[in-house]
Amino acid sequence: MDNRQIVQDNLDYTLFSWAKQGNLNPINAHYAKGSYVYDRAGKKYLDFSSQLMNVNIGHGDQRITEAVAQQMKELSYVYPGMATKVRGALGRKLAEITPGNLTKTFFTLGGAEAIENAIKLARMYTGRHKIITHYRSYHGATYGAISAGGDPRKFAVDSQSPPNFIHVENPYAYRCPWHSSSIEECGERAAAHLERVVKFENPDAIAAILFEGESGSSGCIKYPPFYLKKVREICDKYGILMIDDEVMSGFGRTGKMFAIEHHDVTPDIMCLAKGLTSGYLPLGGITVTDTIAEYFNDHPMVLGLTYSAHAVSCAAALENLKIIEEDNLVNRAAETGRYIEAEVEKMKEKHPSIGDFRNTGLLGCIELVKNRVTKEPVTPWNAKPEEMTVTNKMAAKIRELGMFTFVRWNWIFIAPPLNVSKEEVDEGLAIISEAIKIADAEVK
Repeated sequence: MDNRQIVQDNLDYTLFSWAKQGNLNPINAHYAKGSYVYDRAGKKYLDFSSQLMNVNIGHGDQRITEAVAQQMKELSYVYPGMATKVRGALGRKLAEITPGNLTKTFFTLGGAEAIENAIKLARMYTGRHKIITHYRSYHGATYGAISAGGDPRKFAVDSQSPPNFIHVENPYAYRCPWHSSSIEECGERAAAHLERVVKFENPDAIAAILFEGESGSSGCIKYPPFYLKKVREICDKYGILMIDDEVMSGFGRTGKMFAIEHHDVTPDIMCLAKGLTSGYLPLGGITVTDTIAEYFNDHPMVLGLTYSAHAVSCAAALENLKIIEEDNLVNRAAETGRYIEAEVEKMKEKHPSIGDFRNTGLLGCIELVKNRVTKEPVTPWNAKPEEMTVTNKMAAKIRELGMFTFVRWNWIFIAPPLNVSKEEVDEGLAIISEAIKIADAEVK
């Protein structure tokens, strides 16, 4: 089939996410290997955001292919009320690698469904109804998940949002809402703000506090070291469940198996997806503590999905976790992250538009400003189309130079596969440096 016809069929017969459907020009992806995606014209793109921060082991690993094929030879699908060998093995593995007393997993199709089911489970377990989340957060695109997040993508549908989602400010030290002088002070004030909101909203009505293990597409806002411990203390004080969204930050992405391990905290419910299979097949899950699991021994757990614990996806996940461990990808992410941090520090010297770089392991973003003193962004948060000129030019330059990464408003994200090489990192940073010259021209 002609390459142009492939693209045209996509445009004529399918709908693309988060976009006006006219004038789209998608990459015509042909195959992918390691840290690169190749289009049908032979051009290669360095994947510097692991697609949507999910291809943790890199592209084209045939160990996954073999595990999936072997599983399909034996069993592809049975309804979720049946036991399978691979389901039990994956559940056991997750109990081993998740922190503390997290022990049992309910499997979903992906991250948004994990959030939806975590919210439902928390409400069933506590008998309460309110959920507290951060304004600067994203938890998925289904109605409940998009309402739980504070991302402005929800504005298009929030006239009919489900009720009882309460939002609080993040400890965003670079732009602290409380004008703090340090990340520690910002964290103290954010925690105090959270507890005030808990009291205002009636603690006896709050089922859960739902936070990301590490901030992702909202700007990689780093938590102060003690912040999640204070959140855990607030939850324990008022009998509120703590839900940890590790969909983006889990499975080695931050240099720990799970981002919350940087804070030595165990949540009550952990939401999983993305790096669980490295995107090779759809799968998510919610892992709960033994306390919650025991409660449902005597109470109905009213959750269900046709494809829950799909055997083929479970096989992909099991092999993926084996690869992460055998190839030492968690430690590699930590080491590469430190290298990137040092290199971006050098970039700041030649790019006056770099205002801040926030990074943990291989989950980071560069924030670009017109003035380092005033911190005026080169593109404002939730910018209107006419305000997106600089962002669009940078994104176009990055694509032109042969790279794919997530560019949003005044942020350029750096989240390559966990096995990315030093040479590939240097290549990616060089391309970003060229793109940032466009932002430098806006500096006052």
